[in-house]
Amino acid sequence: MENITLSFKDVSVAYNADKLAVIHISADIQKNSITSIMGPSGCGKSTLLRAVNRMHELYPNIQITGSIELNGRDILSMNPIEVRRLAGMVFQCPNPFPTMSIYDNVLSGYALNGIKIQRSERDQIVETCLHNVGLWDEVKDNLNKRGSFLSGGQQQRLCIARALALRPDILLMDEPTSALDPIATSRIEDLLVELKKEVTIVIVTHNMGQAARISDYSMFMYLGELIEYDKTEKMFTNPSDKRTEAYLVGKFG
Repeated sequence: MENITLSFKDVSVAYNADKLAVIHISADIQKNSITSIMGPSGCGKSTLLRAVNRMHELYPNIQITGSIELNGRDILSMNPIEVRRLAGMVFQCPNPFPTMSIYDNVLSGYALNGIKIQRSERDQIVETCLHNVGLWDEVKDNLNKRGSFLSGGQQQRLCIARALALRPDILLMDEPTSALDPIATSRIEDLLVELKKEVTIVIVTHNMGQAARISDYSMFMYLGELIEYDKTEKMFTNPSDKRTEAYLVGKFG
């Protein structure tokens, strides 16, 4: 188990009594790896990812069954605030807090969780996290400016720095480059390959090229079910299920 960061055990997610969005999924996510979740729109990819972050509890009537374990602890029985510290989330569109400076954006998780830290530690966290996302040299003279003045790619790297600041066990990313141009996308992809040395990454992506380039493992979902889960190279060259093959060659999705 020491090489498993996240474990889905018979997980189902229902938006209402007769509509399962995720159906009996079981999978183990390897530590210090990038795992891509692929599949056509509406297949349950983002729903599964958001269940890890307990985001569904922001909406009424959603039911989750089974268990989701993060480093051996069932997150469904933990305090949601603690879960969101351990499972950082980066969304499709860059969303730095618009009224906050770059400096305060990086540290916003501490402020929102009421965690008090010394000024010297705050400075160190900001510099380290911005270095880790390749943004420090670009913004170090403008830390008091609002994050919204940055380019889209820079904003997304700032959001990744914000997620990393709380030192999460896992980084969850929901199509983090779909709103970015190819150059910014390439920079984020290179960044993720570096970051997996420090943190386990799970990324939902529609971009099969991206999954092939950066992920160690891939999950293929279809109509709420996990159809196939394997090493990315194996899945892309020799998928074991015809539906996976059909998706990868563009017959649907």
